[in-house]
Amino acid sequence: MGVKGLQSFMDRCCPEACVSVNLREMSRQHAAKRQTGCTTTANSTRPTLVVDGMACLRHWYSCKDWVCGGQWREYMDGLKGWVEAFSSAGIRLVFFFDGVVEEQKRREWVKRRRRVNGEISKLFRHIKAQGEQPGRELFCLPSGLATFTRFALRSLGQEVFCSVREADYEIASYARQHGSMGILGQDSDFIIYDSAPCFSVAKLRIHSLTTVMYDRQRLCQTIGLTVAQLPLLACLLGNDVVSEDKMLHIRNNAMATYRIDNPTAHSGAPQGQMLMAVSHLVSSVWGREEQETGLIPQTLNLSAPHRELLKRGVRSYLLPGEEAIQLGDISAPSSAFEKHVSSEILKACREKHVAAEGFMVYSVLCEGVIECSNTLEDEEDTELLPQALVYKPCRQRIYGLLLLNGHEGSRVDLPAIREWFVYAGNALKEPDMVHPVPISLQYNPPVLDLLWFGNGPEVSSIRLKSFLSMFDCQEFSELYGAVEDSLLAALCLVTYIALQIQTLSQEDCDAYLSQAVCLRLKSPKELQHIKLPFLCSRAVQLGSLYVRGLAHLLGANCASGGPLPGAALMPWSSFDGRLFHSKYLLAHSGSDNTVLLDRDPFCLSQFLCLREKLTETCRKRGRVLQSRPKAPQQAPGPPNRDRHTGGGENWSERGETTGGGWRERGEARGDSNKCENRERLWERGGGGMRGEHFHPHPRGRSHRSRGRYQLAPRWSQPPAPGT
Repeated sequence: MGVKGLQSFMDRCCPEACVSVNLREMSRQHAAKRQTGCTTTANSTRPTLVVDGMACLRHWYSCKDWVCGGQWREYMDGLKGWVEAFSSAGIRLVFFFDGVVEEQKRREWVKRRRRVNGEISKLFRHIKAQGEQPGRELFCLPSGLATFTRFALRSLGQEVFCSVREADYEIASYARQHGSMGILGQDSDFIIYDSAPCFSVAKLRIHSLTTVMYDRQRLCQTIGLTVAQLPLLACLLGNDVVSEDKMLHIRNNAMATYRIDNPTAHSGAPQGQMLMAVSHLVSSVWGREEQETGLIPQTLNLSAPHRELLKRGVRSYLLPGEEAIQLGDISAPSSAFEKHVSSEILKACREKHVAAEGFMVYSVLCEGVIECSNTLEDEEDTELLPQALVYKPCRQRIYGLLLLNGHEGSRVDLPAIREWFVYAGNALKEPDMVHPVPISLQYNPPVLDLLWFGNGPEVSSIRLKSFLSMFDCQEFSELYGAVEDSLLAALCLVTYIALQIQTLSQEDCDAYLSQAVCLRLKSPKELQHIKLPFLCSRAVQLGSLYVRGLAHLLGANCASGGPLPGAALMPWSSFDGRLFHSKYLLAHSGSDNTVLLDRDPFCLSQFLCLREKLTETCRKRGRVLQSRPKAPQQAPGPPNRDRHTGGGENWSERGETTGGGWRERGEARGDSNKCENRERLWERGGGGMRGEHFHPHPRGRSHRSRGRYQLAPRWSQPPAPGT
């Protein structure tokens, strides 16, 4: 949220503090200035921008499609170009992402989540009524974008940090301590911090590297305050720590006094009047004692709780080296469950979290709380469970692996994780208390230290089986090295979803698996040009469900010591929203498997193999996949030339589209026996891959011969992009 009204005040009432700048030219000036000082390393003189990653997500995701689950390869291409624009100007980028939600800001977090829920409801009503993606007024970021962008940037060779407290604070602190050229973001809190200059990402023109700098000193000159007084101003106006309503009576009194003293000032700008009124109040009550100690002026009419809240809010802006009141050592490692894990585990956990190399593990072990923001889910669709509930058993096993430390979970002091997950029916008034569940292996659950720090083929095997057991797919260990890692991950995920959602049909599974298989053969441009005759709300939700599942795969991989390379779990390796949507429409319209697999023999054979493994595993657990085609039909509404293929009523008999029309025709899917006969004929033709008869993976590796055993935690490897 930032500071209430400060951004609009600067834009509308204080243009002298909004300075147009060229970052390329500023970088030259900054480098020249630094070179006159002490030069120790290349990075000490290279101009550095500290980037608020969360604020940039909406600007980075410029893909035309955003409701189908994400155009991840296209997104990766755009992100790479964005980074290269700064690199070509000699500017070093350091990225920060939110790693925790501080409890003092939980109320604001919940408020935002509820607001976004309302927008998502409107989005699904639009899709069901019009059969198309709504306009940008209902734009929502694809699920998991913040999580996977950290790994995308690391794969591009960038420095990325994940915060252990409020990210804004860590960004401002880093920029101040390292003499950075500036902070690139959009949060008005950066104007309050006494740190590097703040540049607007919303007004950034990436090709020219021009933007607007919010000048802190010029703002202070306009409102008659010093930089040291800005934190008190911010808290009285309202921010994430001190909510706007808490200081309403203070602002009202300030406004009344200001209008008496300045009857004509800012008459046309009410918000300008409010900010000037509060600035005058701060200036009038600020004496020598407050300047020296940072205490809240006694003359402010505040109750004891409100005074303490205001003090906490002011302290939140004080960076290292300028605290007037001791805040304690915020860098000391702490853990909600210290007695359940070793100090070595805690140390490694925190290091990997800060370096943006892990996921979920730090939140569990060190915070005891985990949260998940909004997901594109239709609250009116009662057939599909919310992703929070679908993946809850998986999370419980992850918790069990991390906290039970080889025990069976029968102890009295069994820990519980506080979960803040957004889903229909959850009012978010309090967290869900979720207990760990031991993973199910033939032998005793492994000790965490062995998984993270052990080495050798036996440990590698235990890692893999521990990972697979969290998705109830232990038997898939035989596929390791025989199929690509990304396909193994996709199979594991789709199988888990099928076991958890009883209404998931054979067609849904076919859509998931076929797009994972076909994705590897397509370029980002081909994926962009896929034409969809219309959108289906159920497919939209299934796309987001899959991406949320990838995040759980990543968390399980981190917890079990990293049996799979991180790159295999990234969405650009196994998922594309438009491709999945096209496969969903084809599968549910009765298209033949050869059409579903783009008439590619190798893709078809891989698909049939994966589907057989999925079906076999489900059958062993009493889950029989049923064919339940939804017969998707175009929703009523005006035609959209961007989404339609011009295929008329027979679009379902055609293949996936690229460019102007459906590329291939296929037979309509007949009854299941005929379909099975076709598959058997295909196998006899030499293209099949049934049971253990796999085409060998190009790398030809088994899990005992991959040579990836190290003393460092396995999940420390940065993933590479899948393009």
